[in-house]
Amino acid sequence: MVFSWRGGPDSRRLLLSLLLFTIWAAGSGQLHYSVPEEAKHGTFVGRIAQDLGLELAELVPRLFRVASKDRGDLLEVNLQNGILFVNSRIDREELCGRSAECSIHLEVIVDRPLQVFHVEVEVRDINDNPPVFPVKEQKLRISESRMLDSRFLLEGASDADIGANSIVTYRLDSNDYFTLIVSSKNEENKQVELILRKSLDREDAPEHKLLLTATDGGKPELTGSVQLLVTVLDVNDNAPTFQQSEYEVRILENSDNGTTVVRLNASDRDEGTNSAISYSFNRLVPPMVLEKFSIDTDTGEIVIQGNLDFEQVNVYKIRVDATDKGHPPMAGHCTVLVKVLDENDNVPEITLTSLSLPVREDAALGTVIALVSVSDLDSGVNGQVTCSLSPHVPFKLVSTFKNYYSLVLDSALDRETIANYHVVVTARDGGSPSLWATASVSVEVADVNDNAPTFAQPEYTVFVKENNPPGAHIFTVSAMDADAQENALVSYSLVERRVGERLLSSYVSVHAESGKVFALQPLDHEELELLQFQVSARDAGVPSLGSNVTLQVFVLDENDNAPALLLAGTEGLGNVATDSILRSVSAGQVVAKVRAVDSDSGYNAWLSYELHPSVGPRSPFRVGLYTGEISTTRALDELDPPRQRLLVLVKDHGEPALTSTATILVSLVESSQAPKASSQASGRASVSEASLVDVNVYLIIAICAVSSLLVLTLLLYTALRCSATPTQGTCGPGKPVLVCSSEVGTWSYSQQRRQRVCSGEGPPKTDLMAFSPSLPPRPGSEVIGEGQDLNVDHGFQVSPFIFRIISLWKNFLLC
Repeated sequence: MVFSWRGGPDSRRLLLSLLLFTIWAAGSGQLHYSVPEEAKHGTFVGRIAQDLGLELAELVPRLFRVASKDRGDLLEVNLQNGILFVNSRIDREELCGRSAECSIHLEVIVDRPLQVFHVEVEVRDINDNPPVFPVKEQKLRISESRMLDSRFLLEGASDADIGANSIVTYRLDSNDYFTLIVSSKNEENKQVELILRKSLDREDAPEHKLLLTATDGGKPELTGSVQLLVTVLDVNDNAPTFQQSEYEVRILENSDNGTTVVRLNASDRDEGTNSAISYSFNRLVPPMVLEKFSIDTDTGEIVIQGNLDFEQVNVYKIRVDATDKGHPPMAGHCTVLVKVLDENDNVPEITLTSLSLPVREDAALGTVIALVSVSDLDSGVNGQVTCSLSPHVPFKLVSTFKNYYSLVLDSALDRETIANYHVVVTARDGGSPSLWATASVSVEVADVNDNAPTFAQPEYTVFVKENNPPGAHIFTVSAMDADAQENALVSYSLVERRVGERLLSSYVSVHAESGKVFALQPLDHEELELLQFQVSARDAGVPSLGSNVTLQVFVLDENDNAPALLLAGTEGLGNVATDSILRSVSAGQVVAKVRAVDSDSGYNAWLSYELHPSVGPRSPFRVGLYTGEISTTRALDELDPPRQRLLVLVKDHGEPALTSTATILVSLVESSQAPKASSQASGRASVSEASLVDVNVYLIIAICAVSSLLVLTLLLYTALRCSATPTQGTCGPGKPVLVCSSEVGTWSYSQQRRQRVCSGEGPPKTDLMAFSPSLPPRPGSEVIGEGQDLNVDHGFQVSPFIFRIISLWKNFLLC
């Protein structure tokens, strides 16, 4: 078998020693091998079969085996090649301890024949164990007052290896305080000591950590180390000290009692009772600090015990002592500066001064009303105050200086709209949450005469019955002035003008204070139907302002005129008229006509005719109710008296009704006596009829023109009244009433117009009745009345509203 070996010089030396040992063993009759400890599994130890002179082929048949009393499994023989090799880990220190010699005894046994061989395998030591100290850390307690060169014994290290592998040397890492001395009486007893070379100060270095290293003599050398912990024992040679000489603490005002301000932490470089510290306020601390703060003697915690108010004191300077319990005790000092932080705990204050009240409503923009000043005891943003006004007021705040404002007029004033303003000034600080305060001022607006008196409507319609007593109250005007005091004091007066040939003041007057309008004399409807004038209302301001209102006074008719008869011809005398008729007239023939007029109007001028009851029922005559025509009721006969006396009553429709009486003397003549009279009468009748036709034509034209103008006027008036805004009151439109007269085959029209009457004396009068007068009588009629001409011959009625116009036309045409 050929073995090859590759390795370093150490490996070659090991192989050479094995060969020498094998040769020596063969010569002595016992095999000796050598193997280093910690050899790997399979490490070659020796060719045991060859060295024992056994054939390889015999090993199995002869039952070759190896036995060991100690550890038979450490080494094993390969039966194929007869080589002894390492089977498991071999640890010399485990097998032999620190013994100088260490080997493994093997017995090799073969059968057939039985043979026993003894083999010694020496286990060589290698440097596989470093020096070991008995503890990982050695603690030394040395007082800081120990003298220099003092010695302190240390525990040395031990090495499980032997020989050169166990030789130990010691080394101490570099430091300023200690050195190392090793004294050895023999190899087994080495004494290691520390020597103090520099005075210890526990406060500078309370402990020293040193590293002691032991090194063996093996190749390569192994080392072991131990930590030396030198604790310096204290002596009370240091006073307590604070981390800072001055502490600055900020705390909010109004903090609760018991709130921690600061926890002081003084330290004493000593230890034990020498470092036990007690805290206290310095005896020079003022009483104010003792009232607000307290300190815990053990923990050094300063707490609040009184209310802190930034506005009173914002900085507290507190001196604190820390005293240890050594002998003698030593003390340290510090200063705590407590700065009280402002908290928004003060409401702003508002002061209003120099009030310029009241304010004229015509004051110019920018007029100063009042001066406003604000203040806040807080500081910083908590003391920064902003001001504002209540909304919707015609004022504003103008800043004039820090925290000073002027309340000035910002927009025009109108006392009549708002006479007084409640101005609220709000001051709000900048804290969070913010605080605010309000101050109010009542700004009164002084009146200026800038409003004229005004009436409720531009004109009033008043209805007054004629024949009123002198000085009668007919209406009251009232004007309102939006101003105040003397500017609203209204006085009334007439706007003088002429009414015909007389002054207005001769008809009416107005009370200057009450506005009552009086009629100074009785009014006559027949003389003055409408009195229109103006009343002026002026205030007492300077300059005074005024306005006018128009009054339309309609004089209502009363039935104060009896019907007046119109007599014509030479045959009439007073209210007596004569007439001659033929006895041969037939029934229904008109023989005469009574004409009358009434100066009144409306129903008061509506006339009716009837025979007096004294005229017997056998009278052959009758009178038309509304025409006044006297006609026969039957044919006349010889029994009828030749002279008939007819008494006709003319009555109006007033309340009470007034009457007049007309006497008609009728003479009955025979036909032989009538030609001359008839011819004269017919001549007069023809002329009268022709002139009447001409007059009626002109009259019809005039009536049509006036009626058209009246209809147009009514339509325009109605449109204007409908477009006007209705006002409160009892006035309203009336309904026209049509009155028909069927007996005479004609109609009369009565117009009820509702006029606005606001006299305040009762409900308004709405009835205005007008009737048309009659046409002029035909010439030749023997009985002519003064009044309405119903003109039954032509069946024509005149509009009642144009009575005056028709009268003028009638006079013109007659002329």
